[in-house]
Amino acid sequence: MPLFSAPSFAPGQVLTTCKLGLGQMLSWGSAFYLPAILAGAMGESLGIPPSRIFAAFSLALLMMALTGPVAGRLIDRWGGRPLLMATNLWFALGLVLLSQVQTQGQLFAVWLLLGLAMGAGLYEAAFATSVRLYGKAARGSIVGITLFGGFASTLSWPLTTWLLHSWGWREACLVWAAVQLLVLLPLHASLPRAPARASADAVMPPAGLAAAPTAPTTPLRGQWLSLVLLALTFAAIWFIGTSMMSHLPRLLMVSGATATAAVAAAALVGPAQVASRIADYAFLRRAHPLWSARIAVMAYPLAALALAVFGASGSWAYALAFGLGNGIMTVVIGTLPLAMFGAQGYGQRQGLLMVPARMTQASAPFLFGLALEQWQLGALWVLMLAASIAGTALWCLRAKQV
Repeated sequence: MPLFSAPSFAPGQVLTTCKLGLGQMLSWGSAFYLPAILAGAMGESLGIPPSRIFAAFSLALLMMALTGPVAGRLIDRWGGRPLLMATNLWFALGLVLLSQVQTQGQLFAVWLLLGLAMGAGLYEAAFATSVRLYGKAARGSIVGITLFGGFASTLSWPLTTWLLHSWGWREACLVWAAVQLLVLLPLHASLPRAPARASADAVMPPAGLAAAPTAPTTPLRGQWLSLVLLALTFAAIWFIGTSMMSHLPRLLMVSGATATAAVAAAALVGPAQVASRIADYAFLRRAHPLWSARIAVMAYPLAALALAVFGASGSWAYALAFGLGNGIMTVVIGTLPLAMFGAQGYGQRQGLLMVPARMTQASAPFLFGLALEQWQLGALWVLMLAASIAGTALWCLRAKQV
């Protein structure tokens, strides 16, 4: 069976998915992944410790949490094209201002602006844009978008590192601002306009075809328990994912791996995430996403077990297992609410579901870093606890299909 078979996509959907995916890959790289490379140089230039840079970044993540529901509601009403174009301007403005900061106060203010752009322009916005265009048929698009997004760090970290060493961190910010204006703004301007809202749960081809009849949407009354369980799951998963994006090489070195071996093992996460997303779509695309989530969440404790038992020799197994599980869970965050509650109001609902996740994401670098400092490899118990919470919540959910 071909990976992207024709019956699974509306006319133009593959091209739209590629545009959204490329936009996500470059947008994540131009903002979210910047501190990992530039924090040291920025701190040295501004005369503040790198921890202050990450504090400003955490503030941006909190702004993301507040922005998400509003952005989702706007996409539900108007479609994603105008909002994504606006975020390109916000990203560009924020990056230009970031290149000019001279004080700590300016730094925090600029990251607030970038947090606003990230909250309205990253994964949840792209998912909601796809659902607004294609209804429940957007599941394949969500997978495709995350395939591109999986390469964001693979592309951006080496490029930003090269820009840093060749020109400096301020110039690197300006280059990424140019990418937002010259590449992503025209790219998002070429997205199809959202169709009329009369057909939320049907496939709604944007290329001038008639919209399908409206499918009934199950009201959310009586669904609050499911919403709470989903929000709890997503919060636990984002805590694990953000902790690893911030501290994975350091965790592997604590296990006994050399710095070179730790970085080499950590580099496997990106390809493992992409491979798991392809496998999920190829073999489980007709299954309810809840089953994908239940399978994927088991990868986290298995990864922790491999590192705890085998130490440094288990670092590659840890990175692969974490990448495989995290890759599928990133997709499930977009597809599971769609399957359980339908496409009507998807953007706003997704934004609300992700508020707790964004909160835990903002706290994860500090909390897991503190656990790693105090307990060394015992910090794996924190990840085990988060995975247990997510797994329990997922098994309490029923595989409803709207």
